[in-house]
Amino acid sequence: MNADGSWKVTLSTKLGAQDIQFHITTKGSHLDCLIESPMGNMDVQGTVSGSTLSWDMKITKPIPMKARYEIELDGDTMSGTAKLGFLGKAKLSGVRMATATPPTEQNTTDEPVFITETSVDPKYNNPYIEVDEWRQQPVPHRYVHGGFADTGARFSFYFPPKDGYQGRFFHNTYPLALSSDIGPFPIPFAVATGNLGFTIDSGAYYVQTNLGGSDRTPMADPAIAAYRVNAAAAKYSRVLAAEMYGDHRPWGYLFGGSGGSYQVIGSAENTEGVWDGFVPFVMAVPNAIPSMFTVRMHALRILRKGNKFPGIMDAVNPGGSGDPHRHLNTEESAALREASLMGFPLRGWYNHDRMTSGYFSHVAPLVPMLDPEYNDDFWSKPGYLGSCPGTNTQGALNQERFQFDTTVTRCMDGFLKSLELAAIPTQDFSDAHLVILNGASAGNSIPIAGINGKIIEFQLAADQMAISNIQPGDRVRIDNAWALALQTYHRHQVPDFETDADMIGWNQFRDEAGNPIYPQRNILIGPLSAAGTAGSIPNGNIKGKMLAVQTLMDIDALPWQADWYRKQVKQQLGDRAETEFALWYVDHAQHDNPTSDQANAHTVSYEGVLQQALRDLSNWVENGVIPGSSHYDVVESQVVIPNDVSRGGIQPVIQFSANGQQSVTVAMGEEVTYSATIELPKDTGMLVSIEWDWEGVGTFPCRSEIDSPVEKMTLEKSHRFTQPGTYFSVIRATSQRQGDKQTPYGRIQNIARLRVTVQ
Repeated sequence: MNADGSWKVTLSTKLGAQDIQFHITTKGSHLDCLIESPMGNMDVQGTVSGSTLSWDMKITKPIPMKARYEIELDGDTMSGTAKLGFLGKAKLSGVRMATATPPTEQNTTDEPVFITETSVDPKYNNPYIEVDEWRQQPVPHRYVHGGFADTGARFSFYFPPKDGYQGRFFHNTYPLALSSDIGPFPIPFAVATGNLGFTIDSGAYYVQTNLGGSDRTPMADPAIAAYRVNAAAAKYSRVLAAEMYGDHRPWGYLFGGSGGSYQVIGSAENTEGVWDGFVPFVMAVPNAIPSMFTVRMHALRILRKGNKFPGIMDAVNPGGSGDPHRHLNTEESAALREASLMGFPLRGWYNHDRMTSGYFSHVAPLVPMLDPEYNDDFWSKPGYLGSCPGTNTQGALNQERFQFDTTVTRCMDGFLKSLELAAIPTQDFSDAHLVILNGASAGNSIPIAGINGKIIEFQLAADQMAISNIQPGDRVRIDNAWALALQTYHRHQVPDFETDADMIGWNQFRDEAGNPIYPQRNILIGPLSAAGTAGSIPNGNIKGKMLAVQTLMDIDALPWQADWYRKQVKQQLGDRAETEFALWYVDHAQHDNPTSDQANAHTVSYEGVLQQALRDLSNWVENGVIPGSSHYDVVESQVVIPNDVSRGGIQPVIQFSANGQQSVTVAMGEEVTYSATIELPKDTGMLVSIEWDWEGVGTFPCRSEIDSPVEKMTLEKSHRFTQPGTYFSVIRATSQRQGDKQTPYGRIQNIARLRVTVQ
């Protein structure tokens, strides 16, 4: 049977459907096939036996794997399978194309796509405009919305009136940017959205894309979402800006946090001349996923069993012993130390009673997909916690395993489908799997992302096809084996010692010679995840100025990881790193800005820091004013900063005492005299607001008026407590670069806390 010609083929993989083309020529039993795919083109050789075609090949992107194709021809149709490494078998179907022009050359390469200011993207090169209109809200601006022809990519530009424009643009990126308009995105990460008022107040226009939309298929070139669509939109925005404001080249600044920081870094390393500066914030190392979450999950399980967190926080809080291990047994102390050596900040446990696995649910499907044998190995092979003998020992995992069978009573459609179950177990089943026992999705095991009563939710990365096929009446099983097994997955993901010993969080799992003390998996999930988001594995070779922002109480992107990237930049750029890279550490801030009173009592928003970073970056690029970096040390994976203005950065520094002490005991009704000295690092702004929260509940009911903004001030307040108890009083200071008390932009916060025991 003749296979010669061009074929339109669909692969149905676990990651979704992938459309490709085969251009086949045969000679006897020999086959040559040029495969045309979103990842590039590749020549392969195979065999023909009657109506059967087969070949083996190596795939390098988006994830390295070996593939085996076996295809049966039937006239002008083909069917078969492609065995795609860890992805398993994918069904293949195809039809012969009447006319098709094969690409003239193979263009697959292991190197990421590199983009310059003058290069033309082969896919995103024909922009069009759908909407072009002036809008008045939230501030007057010209709104332009469009896309690139014959692609799923869309963009939106927000241009200020001509009299407010200063020749620059700000461009936000985030992996879950499913819309080309300024947020909100389907994730509670507020600083990932743009602030149009701030942008226009900064003399800039705003750029946002959907990172490719429907082009972002799982098997597509990761550079599409990482930076190709963003770069094409940024370059086209300059064309429109020149038409609107006159001939000029606008300065461009890309910023993004969390997963967006990977995209910013990928853009800084794989483009040149598209953007002039970059602000990655709350960043992680390439190996972070899923270890940053699993180490927390392990500590939560161990330390919650004995209700140990209150004692830990008492030791960590002002006036405490400073020894959080003091009342822990061997297992508990080891779990806390393991998390701390990975870089988890001790102050970050303050909301332990409400803490979950965080953003783990977004990446939970990765390990079962990429390392499907891990669960069985964990429970059966030496070197894994699940195979430790002794079912009666405290903390033995086999005592905590359970399976709970129930029935689906209702399916609720939405952005992501959710299910209602007839019953749920009494045990904690956070991060457990839902195993489908019958029906169209029988045999699938899907990570549970959220629990709301009897309603369970799933994340975007889960097998959406399997979820969509679940119907009311299907029997399901809640199984926590994977959830327990993954809690120590980080022990089996140790980076290579020769190349990555400076990824210090994993050094606790090495012997003196640098060899791992636990068995290691055949795959490192983190670098694959990072490359899939950034377009390449971050290496520090930036092309443009970068001001990184990292928070010191971050429990999702651990603080030392920004220092790791600083070292990579230094290694790549040498002495030039001093004029190309700066790093601000933000004290008392986490991955997300505070949204509750409890969070306000312990943390501050870093949105103002991010805004000032964009303004200082533009001043650096356009006027040569280098922002000062933070000064710090890294001690046992913990970032330590000085307790005075020598720390640098841009936050106010507060010295706070009650009756002259950090911890004071008083009688009910006795006057407590609070004293605070607040000072700003040189040339970073002036104080504009002082707030007090005597009981430390996050409401800050008392303010001190500042008549004239200053760089340093000392003030006193007094308060009497009417109820006994232990209180952690808080003072919050806010600065602003120009000392503007009215503007909502660039407001830099910090807090200080102390202990008052009332008898």
